[in-house]
Amino acid sequence: QVHLVESGGGLVQAGGSLRLSCAASGSIFTINTMGWYRQAPGKQRDLVARITRGGSTDYADSVKGRFAISRDNAKNTVSLQMNSLKPEDTAVYYCNADIITSILLPPKNGWGQGTQVTVSS
Repeated sequence: QVHLVESGGGLVQAGGSLRLSCAASGSIFTINTMGWYRQAPGKQRDLVARITRGGSTDYADSVKGRFAISRDNAKNTVSLQMNSLKPEDTAVYYCNADIITSILLPPKNGWGQGTQVTVSS
């Protein structure tokens, strides 16, 4: 069993900052890509940012220059620093990871429970 637990969401005014963190725990051999997705009410879940084990990153156009993703491979954690937040960033943010529990098994894709980020205007 592998668990992903997010923390760091909350309410912030436009222009403010928040930092989200996600920790993976359980029977983990290694983790490939880790990322953050978000889902606003009535909308689909979309990619915000992702990072490979080697550190290559990918961002949604809407957050480039404002958000920064990072990870600690030794601690199996991924973080998302969100600056210059806008009301349209309001959503539930989900951690995602491709987790390998054994070299004999393919990666399993897992999701955290989500953390609410609300940006007031």
